[in-house]
Order: sequence, then C-alpha cells, then structure tokens
Amino acid sequence: MTAPTVDQAITRAHHEEWSRLVARLARRFGGLDVAEEATAEAFAAAAERWPREGIPPNPGGWLATTASRKAIDWLRREAQRDARHEAARIVHDDTPPEPTGPVEDDRLRLVFICCHPALAMEARVALTLRLLGGLTVAEIARAFLVRETAMARRITRAKAKIQTARIPYRLPSAGDVRDRLAGVLAVVYLVFNEGYLASEGRQAVRGNLIDEAIRLGRLLRSLLPDDGEVAGLLALMLLIDARRAARVSHTGELVTLEEQDRGAWDRALIAEGSALVRERVRAVAAGGDPPGRYQLQAAINAVHTRAPSARDTEWSAIVALYDRLVQLDPSPIVRLNRAVAVAEVDGPDVALAEIDRLTEALDGYHALHAARADLLRRLGRSGESRSAYDRAVDLAGNPAERAYLRRRRDQLAGP
Repeated sequence: MTAPTVDQAITRAHHEEWSRLVARLARRFGGLDVAEEATAEAFAAAAERWPREGIPPNPGGWLATTASRKAIDWLRREAQRDARHEAARIVHDDTPPEPTGPVEDDRLRLVFICCHPALAMEARVALTLRLLGGLTVAEIARAFLVRETAMARRITRAKAKIQTARIPYRLPSAGDVRDRLAGVLAVVYLVFNEGYLASEGRQAVRGNLIDEAIRLGRLLRSLLPDDGEVAGLLALMLLIDARRAARVSHTGELVTLEEQDRGAWDRALIAEGSALVRERVRAVAAGGDPPGRYQLQAAINAVHTRAPSARDTEWSAIVALYDRLVQLDPSPIVRLNRAVAVAEVDGPDVALAEIDRLTEALDGYHALHAARADLLRRLGRSGESRSAYDRAVDLAGNPAERAYLRRRRDQLAGP
C-alpha cells in the first residue's frame, strides 16, 4: 500500500481530528475561541513541519499535544487578568475533571452548547459547521448565500453570546437536553445535508460531515432511546447515506435516485434504518405520540429503498406521507418535494401547476428550477425546459449537480 503524502495525511487528519480537538480543548480550557484558534494553529504547524520532519507515527496524538501547547500560549498572550493565567495552568492540574452532566461525549456536548436558545438557528448551524465540521468561513458563507464578512461577524457574535451567557462546558443539564433537542436535531441534519450534497466547493460529497452527523445521531439515540424524533432522524440519515456509493458517477456527475445502481446501495444501513422506521410505526400504533417530521421523512426514504427499481416505487404511499408532513411543516421546500412525488401519481402537468405556485418563494433555490425543467421536458416544452435548466445551473453550487443539470439540458431536442 502506497504511503500517504503529507498533504493527504493533513487532509485525513483534518477530517478525523478537527472536531475532536476543538471539543476536547473547549472542555479543557473553557472557551470556544481558544479551542478553535489552537486547533487551527496546530494544523498550521503540521503543514509547516511535517514536510521537513516527516509524518508522525500518530498524527492525532501529535496534533493533540501541539494544540494543547498552542492553547496555553494563546491564553498567555491574550490573558490580562489572573483568572486567565490560572486557566493557562490547567495543564498542571491533576485533580479529577468535574462531572459533565448527561452528555458525556465532548463533540455532542459542543453541539448542545452551539444550540443555545439565545442564538438564531442560522447562527447555531454556522457555529456548528465551523467548530465541528472545520469548514472555513468562506465555505459556510457560500452555503448560506451571504458575504464572507457577514458570516464572519455572525460566527463571532454567536461565540460572544455563548461567552456572555457564561455557559460552562459541563452543561447541558438534563433539562437543557430536552429544551435544546429540537435545535440540536435540526443542526445535526443540516450538517448531514451539507456533507451529503455540499452546497459549494470542489467536493461533491463531504464524507467526514456525513459520518460525524450519523455518529452524533447514534449518541443522541443512546442518550434518548425512547424519543421518536431522535430515532427518526437517525433512520433518515442511515437510509439516505445507504445510497452514497451510487450518488456520484465515476466522471463526477450527480446520479439521481431514478438512475442509481441499487445494487451499490449499502444493505446493512438500509436494514438498520428500516428497522428504526418499523419500530416507530409500532410505537405509534400502540398509542404513542404521532410521528414528527423526521419520522415521516424516514418513512418516505424507507419506501424508496424497499423498491427494487424506480419504476416499482409506491409513489401513492410517498404522496400520502408528504400530505402528513405538509400538515406539520407547510414550508415551500416540503411542498416542492411533495409536488415532485405528485408528478409520478397525477402527471407532470398537475405537479408543474403546484411548483409554479412556489416560484416566488423559492426563486433563488436551484432545486425548484431543476424540478420545473424536468417537468417541462416531460411535457415536451423544450424551450422553457432549457431556460429552467440554465437558471438551475446558475444557482447550483455543487459541481456534481451542475454537471448533471448541464447534461440534461444538452439532451433536449431543438436549438
């Protein structure tokens, strides 16, 4: 097996170690700024020293030691008060750590801290992507369609609010877990989505974000085994991730669900996700709480994965599930997804009428124009379809998706 290059080793370490280091340093030194700064400096040191000194036998251990030293140096540089100098001496403190509360995993605890109710949802997601995903401010800004300077200010304000609120890293308490759970679930799912189809950049898929989101989902399931939405989110992520290997072609083009090689799907993940869906169906039938949005989305994906081919998909069942989801979440995106399913039951003309009613709300969303383009193509309206594909290509950030949309556009008949 060929030894990795320095660049490959640093990239792999960044994927595997960034979130672990930030979470560990945040707990140890009690601050998000010092944790992020020290971790970034450790990777900068690796980029400078590993080409000269060689890749260390234990890259993660090397980075952890270096990051700890950088954190102490950072605190000493920044500290002007005795309390900060005392924090810098934590490295010499051999006393047992304080209890961490019900959430023992450092990275999951960091998500709960990032999901403080004082923060707006976009700030929670941005902060989580920065601290746990290791995304640059520029990448996060592109994902939110805002300027880099605006996103930098948003992340800085979010960290400042957490600092001002004096939230100790040993939180959350049991009450915090319940109060913040909805926000945590939303953030974990958005992190997963950013991994599964990156909104910008050269990578079509960010496997490290997918894996981290599923890892956090498993931890949440262990923490709250009876919560239906926790189980639903984990099932949803597993069922979607089962299709990862078939999602992008060898030429780097997105492969839609209809065109995917279902033999390449991960049957173990499908079995695990489907079992969770069946568990929730039994719980609801036994008088439990009605299914929430993640459980319904998981059920929709379970219908997709059990179909031997796209042609054999039970589209009427999917539309029925979307009808229930719209009652819980009547957002334009949910209604758009429902309209795509309606096209398979009632025809493209009915679906197009529904989608056209969403145009004002979703004009800047590439998926709306991609869906319109496909329906117009099926209706033989090639000129309008081409224009819709052009608009979708302009708005899409993912390179694999742009390649797919261009190919579909270029297959249209006519000039």
